[in-house]
Amino acid sequence: MKEIKCECGHVNPHGTVLCENCGRTISTEGNKIEKQLLDMRYDGSARRSLTYNKTVIDKIWNFFSSVKVGVSLIVITLFASAIGTIFPQELYIPPNVLPEDFYREQYGIFGQFYYTLGFHQLYGSWWYMILIASIGVSLVICSLDRVIPLYRALKKQGVSRHVSFLKRQRLYSETEISNIEDALDVIKKRLKEKRYKIREEQGNLLAEKNRFSRWGPYVNHIGLIIFLIGVMLRYIPGMYVDEVLWLREGETREIPGTNGMYYLENHQFIFETYQAEKEKDVFQEAITRAGDGVVAKNYQSNVTLYKKKEDTLPGEEAELEKVKDFNIRVNEPLKFDSYAIYQVDYKLNELNQMMFNLIDKETEKNYGQITIDLLNPKKSYDLGNGYKVEVASYLPDFYFDSEGNPSTKTRVPNNPAFVFRMITPDRPEGETSFVAIRQTIEPNGDNKYKMKFAGVKTVNVTGLTIRKDLTLWTIGIGGVIFMIGVIQGSYWHHRRIWIKNDGSILHLAGHTNKNWFGLKKELKMIIEGTGIKEPIDQKQLKES
Repeated sequence: MKEIKCECGHVNPHGTVLCENCGRTISTEGNKIEKQLLDMRYDGSARRSLTYNKTVIDKIWNFFSSVKVGVSLIVITLFASAIGTIFPQELYIPPNVLPEDFYREQYGIFGQFYYTLGFHQLYGSWWYMILIASIGVSLVICSLDRVIPLYRALKKQGVSRHVSFLKRQRLYSETEISNIEDALDVIKKRLKEKRYKIREEQGNLLAEKNRFSRWGPYVNHIGLIIFLIGVMLRYIPGMYVDEVLWLREGETREIPGTNGMYYLENHQFIFETYQAEKEKDVFQEAITRAGDGVVAKNYQSNVTLYKKKEDTLPGEEAELEKVKDFNIRVNEPLKFDSYAIYQVDYKLNELNQMMFNLIDKETEKNYGQITIDLLNPKKSYDLGNGYKVEVASYLPDFYFDSEGNPSTKTRVPNNPAFVFRMITPDRPEGETSFVAIRQTIEPNGDNKYKMKFAGVKTVNVTGLTIRKDLTLWTIGIGGVIFMIGVIQGSYWHHRRIWIKNDGSILHLAGHTNKNWFGLKKELKMIIEGTGIKEPIDQKQLKES
């Protein structure tokens, strides 16, 4: 693109609206806009988005440089985030439950629609990540499109400005005065007292202060960009972990999110409550409000942390070495290697094992007992002497679905049911029996044998949350920078005062990006007693 030469001789980049040197309007519209106040937002500098519009890169740049596009992306993201809070995210639904079934059964057609559109994993979905990335791209392009031209314009701004530039400022006055030199001396002294930086050229003057406040919005953008980078870093493996681990007493399991490096063994879960007759008066009211008199005093997990040995070969059973013993309590997490394990939930007396006897229905003769591990049941149990019991089907959380067929809600043994096949010497083809808690069904009619409930064993289960967050520093730094930008742009204002000595006439103009009343009041104090006319607010004059 060709550069544009102003009448003053200064060569300006293509797209410049106001001459960088003298402030004359560079426009093909001629005098049509000469009576309008100047738009000083970017000092008339050449912005790429308003200058180039030919190539694909130009069009992409122009699209993302629009403030309307940026605001629209933020609104869409906020709207999507709000929808993501209507129903719980998949992370917070009961464990060992199929998400598709959970949302359909709990929330009906809306839940199914919610799951189908991927809102159950909203914050990790590809389209949500694209929205976040688009906001970041918009912030970067918006900032570059404006801050670079503005920086160049403010750095190169001339002291001697054309009269047409001064007359089209919002605050302006024109005074015919004889003692200009004396008046300027008084003004310069007062400007220095107000901490203005003064530049002089050919008897003209430019006073400026708080230019740094103009960069406040762009500091905001930098903070937001760093904040968004921190958010997106959470989706890089190893940077962020927020997992739930349900661990039964006596069980050792891999800790989620540690890539198989750490294991945890639950030795015992302890649940303690306040006893009304034993506690001090300070707890009496809380215990009374509880109704049943049960108020949790402490619940903790006594655990051992293990680490997999480094020389363990792939495919081999993990060989573990003890790291430490620890008692996890509420607000007293187990911390190791940037991880923290918190005590958040528990389940008392979960069904763990069930015992059944194979008996003759008429004689009540017992042919042996089987013990079924409800978490890992065997396919068959041999009782000897030709007596055998096979588990044809196992439903850990039994219920009848809408079509009347037996099904399971979850994989947790809340309401176990079995389909047994009982094989005996006199019944080699076997007999089938459906056995649930308080319910037995014999689909083939009356059986000779039956499975009789003999007992149950329960176990306490602790609910733990595993947390790791290496992005907090990035997010925190972004938040701090953002607040610095807010303070920088809110509590300081960029103020400029131009004085042009045109023989016996003195032109005074002022501009600020905020708080025009404050600048007008300050100008009144600076020129008081000098004989210079107080500048008028031309915007208010035109509106009136």
